[in-house]
Amino acid sequence: MGDREAVARSLARHIEGLAAWGIDRIHGIPVAPSPPGREAQSSRVETGDAEGLLAAIATEIAACTACTLCETRNHTVPGVGDSHAALLFVGEAPGRDEDLVGEPFVGQAGQLLDKIIGALGLRRDRVYITNILKCRPPRNRDPNPEEVASCTPFLERQISALRPRMIVALGRPAARYLTGIDAPLARLRGRDHDFHGTPLVVTYHPAYLLRNPAAKAKCWQDLQAVVRVFGNGPPE
Repeated sequence: MGDREAVARSLARHIEGLAAWGIDRIHGIPVAPSPPGREAQSSRVETGDAEGLLAAIATEIAACTACTLCETRNHTVPGVGDSHAALLFVGEAPGRDEDLVGEPFVGQAGQLLDKIIGALGLRRDRVYITNILKCRPPRNRDPNPEEVASCTPFLERQISALRPRMIVALGRPAARYLTGIDAPLARLRGRDHDFHGTPLVVTYHPAYLLRNPAAKAKCWQDLQAVVRVFGNGPPE
């Protein structure tokens, strides 16, 4: 009973977080707790080869016209990395460089993320990296609720296909969605979170760290939770 109760509490927080964003429907489906005895749609696990599932999701993302971002994008940015990755990084949205290339975290923030991953004793090609949004918002503005509602079903299916051991939320928009808690990042960092039972670490977005280098030490402190799980540290 303990595991099921934990999942139920996590799902309830998630739904509360969606409500805080003003989201009451996703692709026409009301956001509400599932009836007793039935699992929530968002917690379903897709079956099949992870690589094939992720490729199919990327194809759907490329054809998506669910929100107005499809009118201004150059490329969709579904995600990149190992389809069997145990560690998943989730950011906010693609930027200018990502929109031009079609791959997440390829600009300056991406270079810093690569260094962070390396400091964990890992490699970029052995983790999976994606964003809440799969298209760039104009002028890199914050995602709006309609865009989040359109994109997050793709994200949840990616997580379901990957089945990571741990998720790292980079920045407040990702943390707010994945935790289901509408709170400042400072209140979300350093706390135990999970996303439908998967341990979740909240820390700063690399773009924020570029603007505020002093926060890098706090980010590394947050990521000690990753080090404890994976038993890695800075390479020799």
